[in-house]
Amino acid sequence: MLSETLTAETATSEADFSLSKTRIKDEDMPAFEDMEFEDLEQMHLDHPGANDEEYRTRRDYIASLGKKFRQTGVITDVEYTAEEQSVWQFVAAQLEEIQSRRASQFYLEAKKNLQISNERIPQLTEMNRRLGELSGFRLAPIEGLVETRGFLSWLSYRTMLCTQYIRHHSRPDYTPEPDIVHEAIGHIPMFTNTEFADFSQFIGHGARVASDRQIEELGRLYWFTVEFGLIEEKGELKAYGAGLLSSFGELEHAFSDRVERREFDLETVINHDFTYSDMQPVLYVVPSYKFLKDVTRKYIESFAG
Repeated sequence: MLSETLTAETATSEADFSLSKTRIKDEDMPAFEDMEFEDLEQMHLDHPGANDEEYRTRRDYIASLGKKFRQTGVITDVEYTAEEQSVWQFVAAQLEEIQSRRASQFYLEAKKNLQISNERIPQLTEMNRRLGELSGFRLAPIEGLVETRGFLSWLSYRTMLCTQYIRHHSRPDYTPEPDIVHEAIGHIPMFTNTEFADFSQFIGHGARVASDRQIEELGRLYWFTVEFGLIEEKGELKAYGAGLLSSFGELEHAFSDRVERREFDLETVINHDFTYSDMQPVLYVVPSYKFLKDVTRKYIESFAG
């Protein structure tokens, strides 16, 4: 999930890319270096773990595995504690029933294909291997939040930057920052869809050459699709956005009468401001992932002009 408080500079701003390039070889990947993150010592006051020294120490250790990856290129599995597993089990079980009714069919099938269960936290190594086979997408563990251009630019390399730590046990239903629940339950299954993966890559291409204004537009496009997108499936509205799929409250809210659900229009979406802290009053519905991919490709191609 994007953060409006980040100030890091991206290490992937080069403009030489091809929109037809959908499979990225290992030798074509840039180095995971010179990336700055939000200070791990500075937790927001509304973070449930802000005053829990044991949690902060554990979170910092797991975050350090992301730094290790950037130095070695090898993902380190996390030996999650029983308490961390119980947080996952609570959230996964809470989400299962409502997802069965509200999540897109593709998403539900992808969760099964990735063998994401309610019983244990999946390892990035497992999901990374399967994603590579299905759509050529890959996962890269990181220490924490990255600013918008830096985060989106990595999608150009069919790479999703992911955290590995988990939310605080006192609030398993809430986290002010992306954690492994948000990544594995929300984001990762959707990248098994080649149309969605291509769409995400086009956003990344655009982020590498976008002006400041266009980066703001891309952030809004990402928010109303990857995070809070709805899709029409066989005459029914279903959720595919990670911010919806990883939050019981958001998913319930999205289908309530408190939300205006609009037909997706690119120009409207990229000019629609949003807030991070509130439930979303407006959501956008796409007719298909192919539609989203094609519309986004044309939009990114316009950047060259």
